[in-house]
Amino acid sequence: MRNRIKQLRKEAGLRQEDLARLAGVSRQTIIAIENDKYDPSLELAMKIAGLLKLYVEDIFFLES
Repeated sequence: MRNRIKQLRKEAGLRQEDLARLAGVSRQTIIAIENDKYDPSLELAMKIAGLLKLYVEDIFFLES
């Protein structure tokens, strides 16, 4: 699964630390998600989407 978190996080003016704190995870988790090394749980994906005021589908997508 791919994502646009890094781009969207920057557009929202958030640092990795900020998003991690708001989402209740470590900065390392955000780094891993941004680098496509970790697929978040549905709960975490929905939490991140809510924080960025977007739908999950706007952030995460499957590679074809």
